Amino acid sequence: MTNERFTCKTKNSGITTTFGVVVMLLLFSFYPSCSRDKGEVVTVEFDPENTYTMRTTEISSLISDSGLTRYRVVSPEMLVFDKASDPFYYFPQGLYIEQFDTLFNVQASFEADTAYHWTEKNLSKAIGNVVVVNLDGERFETDTLWWDQEGERIYSDAFMHIVEKSGLDLYGIGFSSDQNMTDWVIRRPTGSVPVTEEQPADTTRVDEAEMVALPEPDGDDSSESPQVLPVSKEIKVEPVLLMERDE
Repeated sequence: MTNERFTCKTKNSGITTTFGVVVMLLLFSFYPSCSRDKGEVVTVEFDPENTYTMRTTEISSLISDSGLTRYRVVSPEMLVFDKASDPFYYFPQGLYIEQFDTLFNVQASFEADTAYHWTEKNLSKAIGNVVVVNLDGERFETDTLWWDQEGERIYSDAFMHIVEKSGLDLYGIGFSSDQNMTDWVIRRPTGSVPVTEEQPADTTRVDEAEMVALPEPDGDDSSESPQVLPVSKEIKVEPVLLMERDE
């Protein structure tokens, strides 16, 4: 079992932001422990695309950020394919990360059945029962989630279930967010969302006796009373439902 403590300093505090830092710290920490015997060198042919160069099991690590223990990483197995044409780390049996506050209470968490991280692309993918809880207490559930570190965004084309802190359930297909999962958008909302019936600010009310008089046409000698146009007692603008999270 691997039980280690590491130190780092991250730019952002989101639970997903630390994923790349986590895998790099794990890799650099375990490589020095690997040694080679001085003896005859045997050349063995292998497929670098399908053969890992390092395997670590039963990972349980604490990570410090700016001198404070902020993260815990747990994974049954990590495989490193650093000789592949597109080097990557592979967590075939799942990955779990949680973030603490200063009192060691869990603030946010990330978990998935399987995870990949491509080192040169700075791209990560989580697959199967992906659950992320952000610092605002919102819960995100999906089958596939991508994290593009270069573009500083998280996205998915799969079905997404979001539970807001208030308990409201939101559903949709397609999702895009910032790296902290706090500024997000559902691309194709599905299902129904309760909307509070309130009087819109731009509703116009007119008294029953109030009418709008139209001017008489030029040249009309009619002595009749001015024409009147009845105005609806209430003009109501229907609310538009947006599935984008307000700041």
